[in-house]
This record gives sequence, C-alpha cells and structure tokens, in this order.
Amino acid sequence: MAWRPSRLGPMADDLPPIVDLRQSATALRVQRGVMRMLRERHDMACYAEVPLANGRRADVLAVGPKGEIWIIEIKSSLIDFQVDRKWPEYREFSDKFFFAKPPELDAEIFPETEGLIVADGHDGAILRDSPDTPLAPARRKTLMLKLARMGADRIHVLMDPGPR
Repeated sequence: MAWRPSRLGPMADDLPPIVDLRQSATALRVQRGVMRMLRERHDMACYAEVPLANGRRADVLAVGPKGEIWIIEIKSSLIDFQVDRKWPEYREFSDKFFFAKPPELDAEIFPETEGLIVADGHDGAILRDSPDTPLAPARRKTLMLKLARMGADRIHVLMDPGPR
C-alpha cells in the first residue's frame, strides 16, 4: 500500500490522553501516524516516550508479536535533526532503529544506514528498512519487564487519574 499524505493539522482536543507536552504539534502528528502504521501493518504494540536505562527517552518503542523491539526517533525539522546527535545511543536498546519524519522534511538528510519512516497524523510508511541488530537476551528481558509495568501504569492512570 502506497503512503500518501493526508490532513496535517490536528485540533487541540485531538491530542492523545497521555502527552507530556514537550513535543511539537508536528512531532505528535508523526508519532500518531507511526504508531497507527506499526499497529495496523506490523502487529506491534507501541509505547510513546519510553525512558531507557542509559538516561535517554525513546520517542516510540514498538514490540512485535515475536518480542522484537523497534525504536523510532522522530525528527520534525532539519534543525531538530542537526542539533540532536544522541540517536546512536538507542541502538543498544532495540533490534531495529528508525528515524521518522513528516512528509515535508527531506529524506536525504537522514543517514542511509538507518531505517526511515514517513508519517502524518493518520498513517505512515517505511521508506527504508533498518538493519537487524538483535538485543542481548538479558537486556530484552529487562526491557520487556519495564514495558509491561509501564503499560499497566499508564492504563491505571487513565482509569484512575487521582493521586498516585
């Protein structure tokens, strides 16, 4: 299925219920399209804004049906890409690593050695696959436990937003 851009402007009340408000409107649109595409076409469960053991925070972390882990780093503009050089530190926490970009950002700025996704607020597509770099079993187990607990905690907050 070919990807085509769709309406790019979400309304303020169209934001997901769990947002830390650090992301730009463009980054949130890309995040939504990436997560929809991964869920619908790759059967992946997605987490947004996942803190990692090295102090970094993955924009999107996706878990596949066989336990594979992908990290997607969203870049909303050329400046965003140019000033952020921490992305190599995500590789040690994923089997595959991708950049994700909005349709208006030039794909040529991203390293050809990394996966690349284009997305808007409604859908996305993988433009370039990522090389497989399998996680060590101990790291995978630790990360899966963290994700299970994080997912349950996020559901709890939605169900009971009162004091923790």
